[in-house]
Amino acid sequence: MVRTTVSVIKADVGSIAGHYKPHQKMLDLAKTILSEAEKVGLINSFYVYSVGDDIGLVLTHYKGENNPEIHALSWKVFKELTEKVAKPLKLYAAGQDLLSDAFSGNIRGMGPGVAELEFEERQSDPIVVFAADKTEPGAWNLPLYKIFADPFNTAGLVIDPKLRDGFVFEVLDVIEDKKVRLKTPEESYDLLALLGTTGRYCVSKVYRADGEPAAAASTNRLSLIAGKYVGKDDPVLIVRAQSGFPAIGEILAPFATPHLVAGWMRGSHNGPLMPVSCREAVISYFDGPPRVIAMGWQISDGKLVGVDGIEPADLFADPFWDYSRSIAAQLAIYMRTMGEFMPARLDPSEMEYTTLPQVLKKLESRFERS
Repeated sequence: MVRTTVSVIKADVGSIAGHYKPHQKMLDLAKTILSEAEKVGLINSFYVYSVGDDIGLVLTHYKGENNPEIHALSWKVFKELTEKVAKPLKLYAAGQDLLSDAFSGNIRGMGPGVAELEFEERQSDPIVVFAADKTEPGAWNLPLYKIFADPFNTAGLVIDPKLRDGFVFEVLDVIEDKKVRLKTPEESYDLLALLGTTGRYCVSKVYRADGEPAAAASTNRLSLIAGKYVGKDDPVLIVRAQSGFPAIGEILAPFATPHLVAGWMRGSHNGPLMPVSCREAVISYFDGPPRVIAMGWQISDGKLVGVDGIEPADLFADPFWDYSRSIAAQLAIYMRTMGEFMPARLDPSEMEYTTLPQVLKKLESRFERS
């Protein structure tokens, strides 16, 4: 049977009013390019979204993960948005996430964030695509642990026979570029030992115990690729739901209590991850706070099926999430009362890739032994 692939590829290639939002012409051009690709059968369906200053492409196709044609198409979209819209309009940070001029067959490691999941479609196959702004891939660690390993969050781990065998987490060490697989519940403590270090260890994939793909996350760290601060990574995440996987409500539940994530202003601060509707996916206070949207679709015969054509279910638009947004606002204001003192500001290892080293170098000659 043909296997469907969902690819979510995002990049910051320019925005208006600083980091606020991409220009509408960019979104329109992306749709035009992808419509042509759909007509010739390169992709089955697509959706273009924005969150903060990032543009994301949700693509479905039958070509598998890491396919050169799909990655080349995405690269073409971001390059044309940069050259035809962002640069002529002098948008802020035009082409920021495109760290190379030479496409070599795979967009991974070139700046844009990538999450891909290939699977055989079930009788009914709901998915949720999360997209965050002003944070890094480690922001998914806590929610993914709760979704797939915490019975206090996911009741199905206790009462659904299909979930009781647990899940396998693929964890990437982004510093040394190596990975390990850990099985829950047996290795839950070992898994937590890694996931708590969010700046180094990031969940890249989750599988059900029988090997069925359950989730995929982007794990690129822009600062590690470029060797300097060029903006936060703004990760994306795909999660399959229902019928042998956690329910939609269990997948969303971890975001009800906003947890602190690294990023925010100048990529240098800890702040609460605020769940917002797709229409509210813009930043303001201290260039934030960090925020996340949740888009729901059905996958049917290799295509995205939304609530109105291709439009996804806006899963954080429910008034319930006003409560969580209020908590996030309070936490954001509280964190800012600390100014540039840790833990409001990131620890020194994270600050190495910001502009702080330039300040320290200026002061270096003035230090003397005590």
